[in-house]
Amino acid sequence: MVPEAEVQDVLAELQRLRARVPLLSGALAASTDGLVLAHDTPGVEAEGVAALTAAALGVSVRMTDATGRGGFRELLVRGETGYIATYAAGSSAVLTLLAEDRINVGRLHLEGRRSGSRIGELVDAALERTPQPAPGPRAPAPSAPHQPGPLPHRPT
Repeated sequence: MVPEAEVQDVLAELQRLRARVPLLSGALAASTDGLVLAHDTPGVEAEGVAALTAAALGVSVRMTDATGRGGFRELLVRGETGYIATYAAGSSAVLTLLAEDRINVGRLHLEGRRSGSRIGELVDAALERTPQPAPGPRAPAPSAPHQPGPLPHRPT
């Protein structure tokens, strides 16, 4: 789990991002398994978006693997009234942005990639400092479809 101080830093980054890009209607940082780390998503259920992001991430990772395109970097979905963009944020988090239809998509990508890198650095550093529990006896894991794991680190 990410310590509260880093969660506050991630939230501050999301708020700065929304201030820089006026046509963003929401920003969310989540773990690759769909747990909300921080969010600034007025009027949107953050937990549901984080879970859907994890599902989309799983498909995206499989697509990039199957087509030989390397590790996941980003995903852009366009709906009738706007965009949902998801960016890798370090090795174990993702940044999902909700944007109005009139947004400059180039600027969305520029700002999303920058914030994803910053958030990834914060989360990865926090996870490196967090002591990991000693492994104990575990029951056999049920076989399940491939789940998203750590993401490759994006060069800055």
